[in-house]
Amino acid sequence: MDVKNQTTVTEFILLGFSGEPSLQLALFVLFLTVYLLSLVGNTLIVFIVLTDCTLQTPMYIFLGNLSFLEIWYTTATVPKLLATCLPRVVTISVSGCVVQYYFFFSMGATECILLAVMAYDRYVAVCSPLRYSLLMALPTCLRLAAAAWAGGFLAPLLPTVLISRLNFCGPQKINHFFCDSDPIFKLSCSDTFLVEALGYTCSSVVILSSFLLTMSSYGHIVAAIVRLSSREARRKTFSTCASHLSVVTIYYGTIIFMYVRPPAKYNFTVGKVVSVFYCVLTPLVNPLIYTLRNQDVKKAFAKVLTRRQF
Repeated sequence: MDVKNQTTVTEFILLGFSGEPSLQLALFVLFLTVYLLSLVGNTLIVFIVLTDCTLQTPMYIFLGNLSFLEIWYTTATVPKLLATCLPRVVTISVSGCVVQYYFFFSMGATECILLAVMAYDRYVAVCSPLRYSLLMALPTCLRLAAAAWAGGFLAPLLPTVLISRLNFCGPQKINHFFCDSDPIFKLSCSDTFLVEALGYTCSSVVILSSFLLTMSSYGHIVAAIVRLSSREARRKTFSTCASHLSVVTIYYGTIIFMYVRPPAKYNFTVGKVVSVFYCVLTPLVNPLIYTLRNQDVKKAFAKVLTRRQF
């Protein structure tokens, strides 16, 4: 193909969710509401964890990291999603598309690793309570959090570099609300076999390994709960773990469906709908599930409100 034709596309058009103007307006209001609630909820958790000395423990440090991550994870995609719901053409430059791809997948990989670390933290707390302070000392906790961020941002680095070298010669319409991997590959006029295989391998390794570690930790937790002598202790511990496990299941279930499968199986309509779960809903549900029944966070929040009143 002519080199001139391969360099004609400098920006893409994001199609988002097409439909009637009334439906588009309803989606805009819905997504905007969820986005703002997610930002407020996660920012509040980060603020409480940083300012309340009683929450300077491994569990809350990991929770603060997760909430901070969710702020940027959802911000990487939702603003463009909101723009596609308005009666206008939404464009993104090729370089901007590659940057969005990198940050979306790096933060997604970081969340996978962080959820596995949080599950391990709960496993140690429930199954080895006497060794918890030793195994999850503050330096160890900080190293685990740093490793989650470093591993997450390194995982998609090579696929991103290869994507940045692809040529795009039209069409320029991305049938999605953000620069996901498969829609990008569909628009390239270069050979994408290597980058697709590498991206598929990286995502599968990160997602499945984190998922297996998370499920293994919760499996040991459930086994330990069953052995508790007190029925009330079993009920309380299982209730907390069940709520955490429900969020983890929804998140991993959707991303496994999207990214741990042969690329040829991709369906754009289904892909957009499923993407809403982990791009929009999960960042809102995570802070609610992890703090809704947490008395420590409620007390810290009450302290903040009291200080504000004075």
